[in-house]
Amino acid sequence: MFDYESILQTLSMIDNQKLDIRTITMGISLLDCADSDPDRACGKIYQKIIRKAGKLVEVGEAIERDFGIPIIHKRISVTPISLVAAASGAKDYVKYAQVLDKAAKEVGVNFIGGFSALVHKGYTVGDEILIRSIPEALAVTDTVCSSVNVGSTRAGINMDAVKEMGEIIVKTARRTADRDSIGCAKLVVFANAVEDNPFMAGAFHGVGEPDCVINVGVSGPGVVMKALESCKGEPFDVVASTVKRTAFQITRMGQLVASEASRRLGVPFGIVDLSLAPTPAVGDSVARILEEIGLEHAGAPGTTAALAMLNDAVKKGGVMASSHVGGLSGAFIPVSEDEGMIEAARIGALTLEKLEAMTCVCSVGLDMIAIPGDTSAATISGIIADEAAIGVINNKTTAVRLVPAIGKKVGDEVSFGGLLGSAPIIAVNPFKCDELVERGGRMPAPIHSMRN
Repeated sequence: MFDYESILQTLSMIDNQKLDIRTITMGISLLDCADSDPDRACGKIYQKIIRKAGKLVEVGEAIERDFGIPIIHKRISVTPISLVAAASGAKDYVKYAQVLDKAAKEVGVNFIGGFSALVHKGYTVGDEILIRSIPEALAVTDTVCSSVNVGSTRAGINMDAVKEMGEIIVKTARRTADRDSIGCAKLVVFANAVEDNPFMAGAFHGVGEPDCVINVGVSGPGVVMKALESCKGEPFDVVASTVKRTAFQITRMGQLVASEASRRLGVPFGIVDLSLAPTPAVGDSVARILEEIGLEHAGAPGTTAALAMLNDAVKKGGVMASSHVGGLSGAFIPVSEDEGMIEAARIGALTLEKLEAMTCVCSVGLDMIAIPGDTSAATISGIIADEAAIGVINNKTTAVRLVPAIGKKVGDEVSFGGLLGSAPIIAVNPFKCDELVERGGRMPAPIHSMRN
């Protein structure tokens, strides 16, 4: 399956071009942990996570040693807690977040996702309680990540949820203001959320998934960047072919690691997410790829076209390399997690509006963007609505992960450390959308949702 030359090429990618497995994520169903007594439910949740994921970090580290492939994070995703906790009659779900955090720390993973609710067509009682619990839950935990799905192509957009999530983001920012509002860095608002995404903060274990599964997220912006250096001045046909070949090699490595982790853990292999996921490290940037294609800085005219080509070529190359590609799969543009994006935002090449346009053609959406701390909840809701509309109309996953940094203004910076990185505060359109947000109700699904 792997010839000698391919092995040498992969080793060079790892040693010189920052190729890595960004995450091995174990998905665990907690549906069988539901209980009318919240303490019993939390006990079941803790025991199941320990039982299923107890060897995840150990196996991940062994694969790193045996194959020489860096695995940056080991993570867990669980069934949306709004579904599990609904049977308990609890008045808030902070206790559930705390037991997730405790279990994650016990098994040694970096993050655990699934403090989540799916409300694209309406709320259950459990959804309402979970959403109200988010600010406190993210303030008192370290590893827990939260997501809320407010729209889908088949259902439209729940504008009541959009309004509420603007308010929740502001509350979360204020509750973690002493840490640059880091709680918001662990909170994503989705449209068309997927069930098998291994990346945080939006990972949760969907109800259509097995009891336990291994999903892998690969990376490799540095590898693509290096490959493109060999085709300076070449037409886009050559550029696209080069990206496809490179994406194939990256995804094959992900397939190898996923299959091996599945075998060693005795857990079914789910998917490889072939996204280009950047880091704050120099040489590991999607923005720098766009510059190599021909832009002075990410955000310049032509950025959206270049990103569209890159995203498409990554998918075309990746799907040939694995029989089970899933998750989000494409190019991520999280501002604080990409050193090229950080620089572009600092000098004003990237604006919120340009980033929104870029999300039409790549994975996820407005991701890890720091905005002034006095931005109103209604304005944030309007931004969420715009991004959800892009996803719903175009039948793709979109998301918003904004950080209104309390006490910070345009030109200031926030710093979260690790893969979350740092970011300058960028300007938000000052004109109001309060009346639009206050309408509530549900924006109808687009006509192309009627495909049965």
